This record gives sequence, structure tokens and C-alpha cells, in this order.
Amino acid sequence: MTTPFEQAQQDVQTLSRKPGNDTLLKLYALYKQGSAGDVSGKRPGGFDFVGGAKYDAWEALKGKTQDEAQAEYVALVQTLKAQD
Repeated sequence: MTTPFEQAQQDVQTLSRKPGNDTLLKLYALYKQGSAGDVSGKRPGGFDFVGGAKYDAWEALKGKTQDEAQAEYVALVQTLKAQD
């Protein structure tokens, strides 16, 4: 059986309109927090601006439980689907 979190991961791939960069970063951070927990590793440096932004977005969720992050991810995907 598919969990709501797994279903949301599938649903986000079927959106007809690509979300804006801020929303994409939020989706990424919630996904990583929901699946892996708190941020790990070193922040990408140099000219890896995308990697740095992703790291920062994930790091901002530090301390949020995986269950909380998964619930927020599912809610955000539902909102995006409703606007699609």
C-alpha cells in the first residue's frame, strides 16, 4: 500500500505547471527532511548556487520530525494539485 507521502511524490511529477523556484526548494527540503531527517554533510560551496540553496532550505527545517515534514509535503502537493 502506498503511503500519503509516497503518493504525493508521485503526484508532484504529474503537475502540468512547474512550481516556482521557492516552492521547488520547499518541496525539496520537506522531501529530504521527511525521508532522511536533519541535514547532513557539508554545504556545497563555490559556484554551486543550486546545491547551496537546496542545502540551506533543508537546513532551515532542522529539528522538524520526519512525520511533520512528510505531512507538510503532502499538504503542499495537495495545494499545488488544486491550483493546477
